[in-house]
Amino acid sequence: MFKRVLFPLALFVAVIVIILYVYNLPVVYDRVSWRMDSLKADIKYALNPPEQAVFVPSSQERNPAVSPGLGDVTRTPTPTISLTRITPLTTTPTAFPTPTRTPSPTPPPPAVKLEGFTHEFQMWNNCSPANLSMALSFWGWEGTQRDTAAFLKPNDRDKNVMPYEMVDYVEEQTELEAITRVGGDIDMLKVLLSSGYPVIVETGYEGVEFEDWMGHYQVITGYDDAEQQFIAQDSYKGPDFVLSYADLVEAWRAFNYTYIVLYPPEREAQVLNILGPHANAYANFSHAADLAAEDTERLSGRDLFFAYFNLGSNHVNLNDYGNAAVAFDAAFANYPEIPEDQRPWRMMWYQTGPYFAYYYTGRYEDMIELADTTLGAMAEPVLEESYYWRAKAKLALGDEEGAVEDFQKSLEVHPEFTPSVDELLRLGVQL
Repeated sequence: MFKRVLFPLALFVAVIVIILYVYNLPVVYDRVSWRMDSLKADIKYALNPPEQAVFVPSSQERNPAVSPGLGDVTRTPTPTISLTRITPLTTTPTAFPTPTRTPSPTPPPPAVKLEGFTHEFQMWNNCSPANLSMALSFWGWEGTQRDTAAFLKPNDRDKNVMPYEMVDYVEEQTELEAITRVGGDIDMLKVLLSSGYPVIVETGYEGVEFEDWMGHYQVITGYDDAEQQFIAQDSYKGPDFVLSYADLVEAWRAFNYTYIVLYPPEREAQVLNILGPHANAYANFSHAADLAAEDTERLSGRDLFFAYFNLGSNHVNLNDYGNAAVAFDAAFANYPEIPEDQRPWRMMWYQTGPYFAYYYTGRYEDMIELADTTLGAMAEPVLEESYYWRAKAKLALGDEEGAVEDFQKSLEVHPEFTPSVDELLRLGVQL
């Protein structure tokens, strides 16, 4: 009797082991895992529609020294947090001239198409590694999105890679250099392309099968003035994907017109000359803040949400947290007015400016509420930044136990995430 029971049990266990082994083979995992993820997400979102999750800020500032006025550009000294490559300003900066790029000796030609890319369709949830791999291939780098993903996404469940992380990869893992800026425009793209530099842009993206609005990177590799269109290496749509100037600007707005340029070290002077005043981070953020402010005056609906969000992000980068908090409050106040089927409910997956703004204005309850709303609307709560900032808020409110738990959760999502490691060590927690 015992043998009769033991044999089927052993056979069952063996079958499970074989299934797990086959499932985890790269060739099988890449083809099947995304379907499982999609199924789980569909079930979760059917029960709890994420577009219905709305964060309502309390708008109660705890730091009266910071002015809430959007027009006040007084900057208050604050400590540096290592979640951005730009060190926040600690004093009121010397005034810079309004950024205007020095005209090229000759206007860019009416059409450019850069060649020499190795196109890659992205694996599931692998947008940034695939696009960075394609951009690197132009410069002779030999590798694939698997190589970039190993650095950018140690946890393949991670939903986002920040632009600064892509710059880190280029500077630490290749012989190239990279720079990221915001407030880009069509003219800047054309000058860079005509000078031989493909450009990675971060955009909003729609129209993907079974998906609504999400963040997406594209490598812009050419343009045509006659047709008013760009050429992109798109990890979803394929090589030499064509999109109009207007469509790119519309999608680009969602991410503050962010762009990344890769270049050999010996060509740095040329890149900085092309950028002109935008080579200076403060001047660039100031210019982008002006653009966002103009957008808030002329846009409506979802685009108005993006404009206020961009305004807040630029004030964060300028160390102007009071004004940033007011701008983000305006963005979130606008959010419920957006039709549900158009709401960019994934926004906090990709951008963390509100956490900075609310932290440095003492609005810790808002930070916790925003993180709860963001993580609760996910099919799989895997945002290390949201866990980190919720932990910072809990710590500020005296909840050290809850903070440690969230710091540790952030490390489960992103092993060796430096800000959380530093905080845990400071608290005396053994890793």
